[in-house]
Amino acid sequence: MAAQREWFEKDYYQVLGVSETATAKEITKAYRTLARASHPDTHPGDAAAEERFKEISAAYDVLGDEAKRKEYDEVRRLGPMGGFRPGPGGAGGGTSFNVGADGLGDLLGQMFGRGRRGGGASAGGGPQRGADVEATLTLDFADAVRGLTTTLYLTTDAQCGTCDGSGAKPGTSPKVCSRCGGRGVIDDNQGFFSFSSPCSACGGRGVTIEQPCPTCYGSGVEKRQREVQARIPAGVADGQKIRLKGRGAPGRNGGPAGDLIVECHVVPHPRFGRDGQNLTVRVPVRFDQAALGGDVEVPTLDGPTVTLRLKPGTQPGSRHRVRGKGVVTSKQEGDLIVTVDIQVPTHLTAEQRAAIEAFAAASSVTTGSGQRAGESARGERV
Repeated sequence: MAAQREWFEKDYYQVLGVSETATAKEITKAYRTLARASHPDTHPGDAAAEERFKEISAAYDVLGDEAKRKEYDEVRRLGPMGGFRPGPGGAGGGTSFNVGADGLGDLLGQMFGRGRRGGGASAGGGPQRGADVEATLTLDFADAVRGLTTTLYLTTDAQCGTCDGSGAKPGTSPKVCSRCGGRGVIDDNQGFFSFSSPCSACGGRGVTIEQPCPTCYGSGVEKRQREVQARIPAGVADGQKIRLKGRGAPGRNGGPAGDLIVECHVVPHPRFGRDGQNLTVRVPVRFDQAALGGDVEVPTLDGPTVTLRLKPGTQPGSRHRVRGKGVVTSKQEGDLIVTVDIQVPTHLTAEQRAAIEAFAAASSVTTGSGQRAGESARGERV
């Protein structure tokens, strides 16, 4: 990982509000808290919040990775070497140089005249990680709850199938650059110091291609359709992004492939809803079942119904929990939350009407003055 220029200017610990001795867990917790507070989805149209979110993400990208954090701390400890000037008596008097994005190892090598020798990868032509690739996936509600393995069909950068990524026409091969000897950099020795810059003859790759591949024109990469097997974990939420390591664009010069980032879109279910790890459903219940209590059948996402026992006097809109029938993952088990909807019949038989009228008569409680309960002295319902 090459040291980034902005590392000299950005205090990522301050951005996340943690100390330099913070643990990985503390850094992750701080990032999640800040990311939720400034996420663009919660501040639509707020440019400042969007910039703040980007800054927080950039800080966590470095501090959340153990290797990057170690290199970042080392770079910060050494300070911005771009302003280095030898002291009195030092070679070159007032000589100064700037730090490029070539990495700390290159910087120290340049300081002491130890540019990288031999056929190793150069700063310009060293291994480069491939780009991340983004894709979208539309899921049925049930598949999002249970998880699934599916195939994604993508058109992305991939290693050229004609030249196997070499960039050279089949039957030929890249040749070591005669100017830089395959290093990808040219040294400029100035006394005590040795400065390196990317080789202009090979563009820093260390090799030249005399007969480019007719398919990729020497890049070693082509656009083509490919299939990617993706495992979507149980309980994925609408809008959630899943990162698949090494499934993105291929790396250059032997570098690792990037990642595939899959944004999931979940189609709403006609009957079930979701609240975190819990599923929700509304169940119609007859008036007599709610008043007297009894058993009602409740549907589940998996198919078989479960029996829910209602207590006498169950109220409309009351919520009841069925354990273990929500989103179930290896780490957590959600429940099914049942909301009771009291059914009011729109058509009554003569027998039903008589029964309800009898119930209404039995429910009428009068006071000694003949006033009905539930009415004021002026006859208004309260």
